[in-house]
Amino acid sequence: MRKSWLLLIGLVAMLALAACGSNNDESDSNGDSNSGTNYGDAVNYTITGIEPGAGISVTTEKAIEEYENLAGWEVELSSTAAMMSELNKAIDNEEPIIITGWNPHWMFAKYPDMKYLDDPNGIYGGEEGINSLARLGLEEDKPEVYKVIDQFEWDIEDMEEIMYEAQDTGEEVEEVAKRWVEENEDKVSAWFEGVDDVDGVEVELVSTPWDSERASSGVLKEAMEQKGFKVTVTPVDVAIVFESVANGDADATVAAWLPATHKDFYEKHQDDLIDLGPNLMGAVIGLVVPEYMDIDSIEDLEPKN
Repeated sequence: MRKSWLLLIGLVAMLALAACGSNNDESDSNGDSNSGTNYGDAVNYTITGIEPGAGISVTTEKAIEEYENLAGWEVELSSTAAMMSELNKAIDNEEPIIITGWNPHWMFAKYPDMKYLDDPNGIYGGEEGINSLARLGLEEDKPEVYKVIDQFEWDIEDMEEIMYEAQDTGEEVEEVAKRWVEENEDKVSAWFEGVDDVDGVEVELVSTPWDSERASSGVLKEAMEQKGFKVTVTPVDVAIVFESVANGDADATVAAWLPATHKDFYEKHQDDLIDLGPNLMGAVIGLVVPEYMDIDSIEDLEPKN
């Protein structure tokens, strides 16, 4: 009888310990995982963006409309500098933040542990090119200019190198671009294959004021001026970039993100300009978060109640 009681007591004790162990495992699992975090609430249902009217700003507003789970969200539009300031503060404090991001950009050199959220609806498109566009009649009016713009191409690593060095040193992007031209003679010479030196042929380029486009316009301006062209680069809003080339007010641009980012602007003016194709491949845009955020897709975000 005594043995039976001892066996019963031992069995009860074992069951109790097993239950405690199970509860502890469940608690640890819940406590160690961020999978239950409502990141919408954490960021006040706000995506931190850049300038109004920028291609990625327009696309993000479209994404908020298209994704049902982004109901009640908004994109805070201000400036690229303001967005980067918010990103710096969030990463320093390891706080959640969702930004409008793109490559090429020096942010990925400074913060390599950043990731794009999956975009199942394809709102942001896939890999893009940055295309060169020319005005109608440029080939006939200024064949040397047309040929150089048509042959201009480089790599995403080249652009990011200039952008990051400018950010790291505090120099203007255009100054770093000049050095890049001097140090990359082989790449630059390919842009001028079959092009003779000229004497003061004027070229009007339009571009957006972002560092990526300042880099491309900067290297092209420096390289062309070494061949005798007189180049003016005018920074304008992206809508004006397309209007200027289509109206013939500018000769060309090397700042058109296609086929997705600047799709609306391109389709509006495509019959009044010449698309010379990509001068750079590998451009990407989308919603970006720090790696420490346990989220992988736009669809993982929750709507505002």
